[in-house]
Amino acid sequence: MTNKVSVGEKIKIRQAEIKDVQRIASLCEQLEYFVTNQQIEQRLTKIKNNDAHIVYVATLEDKYVIGWAHAHICDSIVIPTPAIILGLVVDKDYRHSGIGRFLMQQIEQWASVAGCDSILLRSNIKRQEAHLFYEKIGYSNIKQSLTFHKKLF
Repeated sequence: MTNKVSVGEKIKIRQAEIKDVQRIASLCEQLEYFVTNQQIEQRLTKIKNNDAHIVYVATLEDKYVIGWAHAHICDSIVIPTPAIILGLVVDKDYRHSGIGRFLMQQIEQWASVAGCDSILLRSNIKRQEAHLFYEKIGYSNIKQSLTFHKKLF
């Protein structure tokens, strides 16, 4: 089922709140990131107290969360200060309605006001539809790399 909505009329973008935890966790699952409500609540609480982070949610008129975006300002020695997109997801039933674009515009506006030079994001190689979306809204693939991970505990 795909629900078509009019972004300007029915969708609101606001900063995420603790009451959004359950929907944020549910939307994470759509990207195959399995996190508990408690984990999201702990992380969101920490993030909300850090001005270098922003988490926005997109809601319907009834306040039902249908998407979220998270960005972080990253000071770097080698490049001018970018904001890095750490997550973006729109509910599968509401994609292709302009909601992702709307969330990205909010992130871009926040980053600009914060003095960021650019926006960077990483997208899994298998998310071809997401790549097309990013290109459509003006982003360019500038690099391909491997991601390495080491568990510390």
